[in-house]
Amino acid sequence: MTASPLIPVPIPDRVAALIGSCMPVHVLHAEIDAECAVREVNRFRTPLCNEDRADREHALSTLAQANKILAAYDPRLTVKPGRGC
Repeated sequence: MTASPLIPVPIPDRVAALIGSCMPVHVLHAEIDAECAVREVNRFRTPLCNEDRADREHALSTLAQANKILAAYDPRLTVKPGRGC
């Protein structure tokens, strides 16, 4: 976990745990799901076979569901797939 998506500054684990303790559990689960889905989406390279395309679409679906929960809690928490992750 980092303090800013623009400037990667590590946050100590105890601080991250303190921040996480202030958030609802379902939001924390959504944040984890979103980060995992972004990693999954970014691992696919073109050209994609049918199985890879289906796996990528499933990861994008998981990301969309997690982002819906994150945006309801705080719109700044949403995660976008990209090559910068």
